[in-house]
Amino acid sequence: MAAKASPDVIHAFAALVRSEIDDERVDLLRAALTFARIENPRLDIEQYVRRVEELSRRAAAKVQDLDDPAQIIAALNEVLFQEEMFRGNTVDYYNPRNSFLHDVLDRRLGIPITLALVYMEVARRMGFPLFGVGMPGHFLLKHYDVDGRAILIDAFERGSIVTEEDCRQKLDAIYSGQLALQPEFLLPVTRRQMLTRMLNNLRSIYLSQRDFRRAVQVVDLILVIYPRSPEDVKQRAVLRYNLNDYRGALNDFEEYVKMSPEASDAEEIKQTALSLRRSMAMMN
Repeated sequence: MAAKASPDVIHAFAALVRSEIDDERVDLLRAALTFARIENPRLDIEQYVRRVEELSRRAAAKVQDLDDPAQIIAALNEVLFQEEMFRGNTVDYYNPRNSFLHDVLDRRLGIPITLALVYMEVARRMGFPLFGVGMPGHFLLKHYDVDGRAILIDAFERGSIVTEEDCRQKLDAIYSGQLALQPEFLLPVTRRQMLTRMLNNLRSIYLSQRDFRRAVQVVDLILVIYPRSPEDVKQRAVLRYNLNDYRGALNDFEEYVKMSPEASDAEEIKQTALSLRRSMAMMN
């Protein structure tokens, strides 16, 4: 049986992230809910969009001055973390459900990037623009006020405002002092980069569980965003091979060599493809 994400999910996801769409117009909420369909094919996406819109209305009702970032952040934090009790899943951090947005909205539990996405999408509907910040090992949000000053928000820590020093300490805690804070760690990331990071998290979890069938579905979606990524094509080839999808594996191995003829392992992959082609001929 061919190992891949369902054509419906790939098609729906591609419609939301295709390269003709300007990045800031990518519908982050619907795209994240769409890739959750690899886990729940009949997911009612619009039901969850309405839930986010309702959270936004509730937060907006608490704000007197929509030009005051402090008021908006306080209102968001009150609705999301006090009333709705969203929180970071510190007990079962590597559960794949923390990466699927419908599960995050249902259970009010997530990891830094999925809580950030909920926060960002609720805020966006209030006219409060936030950017994702892809710090290594953690994920933050950034707002620029009218004077261009940046405010950093940590949705995993109940919407607290953090400083660069806090980020330095967080990195020290995660990487035992082995990784120094670099200015680029606090730069905004694109919406496509945010989706890719969510998918990469999921891929890592499935690989650690040796769930190759789900891992290959995730790689299919990463390749929708970055179709010219040789490393992802090669990884999908290996996953397909492990799932006995030899034709799919052969196509990907050959595609990888075409994309990266100068790669250090191009010759080795070429030989792998050749022997795979031979063994498939013997099977027929």
